[in-house]
This record gives sequence, structure tokens and C-alpha cells, in this order.
Amino acid sequence: MREQPVVQELTGGRLHLQHGPIDVVLKAWGTDGAIATAYAAAGERFHTILGELVGELGELRKPMDQGPVVAGPVARRMVTACRPFADVFITPMAAVAGSVADELMAPMLSAAPLTKAFVNDGGDIAVHLAPGETISIGVAADFSCGAVPALSGNVTLRSDDGIGGIATSGRHGRSFSLGIADSVTILARDAATADAAATLVGNAVNIDAPGVIRRPARELDPDSDLGNLPVTVDVGSLASEQIAAALAAGRARAEDYVGRGLIIAAAMTLRSVTEVVGGERLVSVSL
Repeated sequence: MREQPVVQELTGGRLHLQHGPIDVVLKAWGTDGAIATAYAAAGERFHTILGELVGELGELRKPMDQGPVVAGPVARRMVTACRPFADVFITPMAAVAGSVADELMAPMLSAAPLTKAFVNDGGDIAVHLAPGETISIGVAADFSCGAVPALSGNVTLRSDDGIGGIATSGRHGRSFSLGIADSVTILARDAATADAAATLVGNAVNIDAPGVIRRPARELDPDSDLGNLPVTVDVGSLASEQIAAALAAGRARAEDYVGRGLIIAAAMTLRSVTEVVGGERLVSVSL
């Protein structure tokens, strides 16, 4: 039996929600009454999310070109977010964390008027900004000093940017990656879309080189939605031209997504070298 969901207050006016692999920290701004109401709504919605997802894992692990059929609201968000990207291999699982963040943000905004809020599901973040509001979000993309990334910059969002989600992916993240990016951060209209796009741009930051070690995903996790696709397990030394080539491949995919209106901006980092696409539309991108 799965453990019961945990809902607890943290310092700084934040709320922590945890159930199995789902680990969320959120915060809202507004009147005391509005914040309390919003937190109660998020906590109530959170209690059934994991069970809903587990019940549909079979469909959610299917590639989009196989037409996964789902019923639950989070699962539907996942499928909807991934559908525009289905010209390459993707399963709805690519958008799971962002979809959970979006799903928790929705009842908060329905329950109470908030000036701003964020729902952070392991680095995939839903954001709400009322007119005139801004928020700054740190980006941890530098893995040059070890397995724990250092804060390498920040993104400042404003209410009229049209950004409702920010997500980060890469080979150091919680999920497998087909690429070699240390970090890819995507800004989009919602967290689910940002999550899916971060996965795919991260896959695109890639080259074949002797120091890049890959193994079939199923060897590392028999339940992986990636099946036998080769995922990156290690990246050795890279020459500057190899880094440039990998980032150029990722940039091409990110520019395509920006041009198609799927995402708003992207930042890709490999070995302390960063490429930014679409950053001129934001108040501040410092990486």
C-alpha cells in the first residue's frame, strides 16, 4: 500500500506536498485568507493525483504515435502537452511533473484571488502572475563542480510575458535523457508544455563521440517508457567543437519550437557553455 500523502507548511510561507515520487513545494501571495484558501484547495486536490496516474500508467507509457487513451485530468494534460511534439518520439510521461504542477495551480486560482504563485514539482514549475507582477526564478545549470548543480543565473518573468510554466531537463535530471545536455530550461505558456519541450530539446543537444556512453533504457529501468532506446549514462571529455556542435543541434530544435509558437524561450547548457533562444522577450535572462 502506498503511504499517505504528506501536506505540511514550510518556512517562508511555503507548502510542501509529497506522495511517493511526487514532491512539490508551492507558494502563493495575496491576503492571508486568500493564501489559506488556495493552500487548502491545493492540498485537497493533491490527495488523489498519484492514484489517478498509477491507474493509467500503461497508456501514459505509450508513444504518442500509438494514440494513448486516458481519462484522468492530469493524464489528459500530459497527452495534450505532448501532442504538438509528436513528430519525434515522445510519450506522455515527458510531461508528468509539469502537468502535476499545472493541475495543482488550477484549484488554487479558482479558490482565491492571488497576486502571484508558483508550484514547483521537482524543478518543473507552474507560475501565476497577476497584472503588473513579476517573479525571479533561479536556474541551476552548472554541473562543473559535481553532481549537485550550482546556481548559474536567473530568469525574471513579468505578467505580460505569457509564461505560465518553466521546466528543466538534461542528463543529470530525474529522468533518462537521449542527449548530453547538462541542463535545458524551457519557458512556455504552461508547465506541462515546458516539461515536454525540455525533454525533447535535451534529447537534441547531442553528438556521437567516444566519450559518450549509452545503454538501453530498459536495462537501467525495466519499466521505462523509453524501452530499448539508448540513454546517456556518462559523458567523457569533449572538445570545444563537439560542445558547439551538440548545442547547435539543440538550438535548432529550440528555434523550431519557438517559431511554431510551442515555447517562448530556451536555455541550453553543456560544460559551462550556454545557448539562449528567445531570451530577448523576457525581462531578464542571466546565465
